[in-house]
Amino acid sequence: MNTSYPGSKVAVKGFTAMYYDLFMNVIALGKYPSFIKQSIKLMGIKPEDKIIDFGVGTGRNSCLMLKYLSPKGQLTGVDSSKIMIAKFRKKCAPFFNAGIINNRIDNPLSFKEEYDKVFVSFVLHGFPQNVRKIIIDNAYKALNNNGEFHILDWNESDLNTLPFHQRVLFRLIECPYAFDFIKRDWKKVLTEKGFADFEEYYFFGKFIRLLKASKRPLR
Repeated sequence: MNTSYPGSKVAVKGFTAMYYDLFMNVIALGKYPSFIKQSIKLMGIKPEDKIIDFGVGTGRNSCLMLKYLSPKGQLTGVDSSKIMIAKFRKKCAPFFNAGIINNRIDNPLSFKEEYDKVFVSFVLHGFPQNVRKIIIDNAYKALNNNGEFHILDWNESDLNTLPFHQRVLFRLIECPYAFDFIKRDWKKVLTEKGFADFEEYYFFGKFIRLLKASKRPLR
């Protein structure tokens, strides 16, 4: 399949990749650490959960999830960036139950009913819709029945109705695919892919959302 997406900013490289965590702190005006901690807490992680983190990045989010896991729990990251994989291994080194796979999440993955939770943070919006559906299919296949898909990303919205500073930030930092992403009805998309029982949690004045959906058997 074509794995080149003109204008996408998901595959972070170079200087930005080296200082990605700092970059996220800056654009969130210093609120990113508390925001992500709250988001992870809302996932309701159980001690023995098996979690897969799509587009794991530096491992910052994964390390927070790992703190909720017992030795019987497990977290697997998936990323295709050598820089990010190295950062993940360094950050998550204290956790023996953390692992990472060098792979792209936009290609079909081989996982089958192995995980209790799939987490993807600010990644899904950076792909065309047909590719997003591949990622959602990967999540569905990776999850046990009743497993949970957690999407932390921009909320659905009309950009023109957002506060001025949010409109400016979005236009400055985001790729063309993100403008399509915020127009989609994601509960409808996920329902068509076999998910149900949605829960939503909002941040920054509903600018950002954690959307939780549970896997149901397809008929």
